[in-house]
Amino acid sequence: MSNATTVGDRLATIKHVILVLSGKGGVGKSSCTVQLALSLANQGHKVGVLDIDLCGPSIPRMFGLEGEQIHQASAGWVPVYADSEKQLGCMSIGFLLPSKDSSVVWRGPKKNAMIKQFLADVYWGDLDYLLIDTPPGTSDEHLAAVEFLQEWNPDGAVIVTTPQAVALTDVKKEINFCTKVGLPVLGLIENMSGFVCPHCAECTNLFSTGGGEGLANYMNIPFLGRAPIDPNLVLLLEQEDKTVVPNANDPDAEKTRTKSIVETYQHCELSNIFATITKTLCEKLESK
Repeated sequence: MSNATTVGDRLATIKHVILVLSGKGGVGKSSCTVQLALSLANQGHKVGVLDIDLCGPSIPRMFGLEGEQIHQASAGWVPVYADSEKQLGCMSIGFLLPSKDSSVVWRGPKKNAMIKQFLADVYWGDLDYLLIDTPPGTSDEHLAAVEFLQEWNPDGAVIVTTPQAVALTDVKKEINFCTKVGLPVLGLIENMSGFVCPHCAECTNLFSTGGGEGLANYMNIPFLGRAPIDPNLVLLLEQEDKTVVPNANDPDAEKTRTKSIVETYQHCELSNIFATITKTLCEKLESK
């Protein structure tokens, strides 16, 4: 069987494919990918997250899966699951490296081959959504992903930015990239739009606010919403045990536990915002 046919077979069992993009590094793209996945899983969808940020894979740590190994089955590579129900699966080069401190020093052709292998060899099974977390910019990884997926018409891209002008300039280039390669833009998220105080819940605009919405209106793409900095989300993504409910307001309080990170995330303020964002995306995609 050819590689192209194999990629087609893998995608045939996946209802929707969404790339998460940003032209700027440090805007919280991977954390947005994680939150989209957790929200979709909480809504009952079966979700996969493919991390193609080959030089800086952060998805394993955010899901609490560092040190896990990929298993080879007759059908292909088996994803690493973040929950016992196997509703949320992940694949990343981070699972293939000898240690979390190992660097990936590859030129474009080897990166492209790795992305193609991920798309062709990972056995996701039946998925409602496959989210592809990409590195910042418009380089080899993006072109490879779009090229290998294009024949099977991915649903589109979610763009992530922060409100300040220095980020918006680069994100505008990412939107233009999507236009050039024929990748629909499903919407834009304005991330880090304010800081929610864990004591009084007041939101302070650290990096200004409204820039992402203004860019979405200017570029004539849907605006999905604003996501402030949530200290509880920061704690959740940093802590090793994802079943412990974070409490930034009282770190010494008695710990509450859940069954999985999917359930723990629902205790973060941002879960309500991303629940609305994912419902909007689902309605848009299901109506196509």
